[in-house]
Amino acid sequence: MADTLKKPSDLSIKAPSQKKDVTLDLTKKHPLEHSWTFWFDNPNGKQKQTTWGQTLRSVYTFKTIEDFWCLYNNVVPPSRLVTGADLHVFKEGIEPKWEDPMCANGGKWTVTYSKATSKSNTDASWLNLLLAMIGEQFAESDEICGAVVSVRNRGDRIALWTKTASNEAGQISIGKALKQFVDLPETTSIGYLTHADAKRLDKKAKDRYVL
Repeated sequence: MADTLKKPSDLSIKAPSQKKDVTLDLTKKHPLEHSWTFWFDNPNGKQKQTTWGQTLRSVYTFKTIEDFWCLYNNVVPPSRLVTGADLHVFKEGIEPKWEDPMCANGGKWTVTYSKATSKSNTDASWLNLLLAMIGEQFAESDEICGAVVSVRNRGDRIALWTKTASNEAGQISIGKALKQFVDLPETTSIGYLTHADAKRLDKKAKDRYVL
């Protein structure tokens, strides 16, 4: 939990494409284009044998900028999550599962951080992605399902889930924007893996697109 909760008068939302802060008039709430739901998954050792998703639970759905900040400031950041935990933010009505009708024909772009990467970098990248996502900063925003940050021993991962894997132009556009929003160097590659390939081939699955 955050030590302090920002006062409404202090809140601002960062516009990733402009790389500057936009101060909002917070005397009233500002609705988002979509409602979004926080999900949390933390399978412990005993639960690894269970079906994936049994420990996944929704936490809260928000629909305004102010509600997002109130929730975000009271949620443990990725740097403080236990190893094995996943934190998801998906459009309301879409579950972070391959089987969900809105996800079944899609896939995900994944950014992998080495163990040497500062945890604060992961926190900053995660927040910047969320702000870009809920602020409809992606040109192909209708393709976006949600995002997940996964804390793992070999390195943390941030993934952006999309609806239509076959829409190559759309996925390339999203991937390029993702790299910009999380401040990845041009020399750092990210891959797009379809859910169908991941389900069918497991660890043998290969990325369909690479940037």
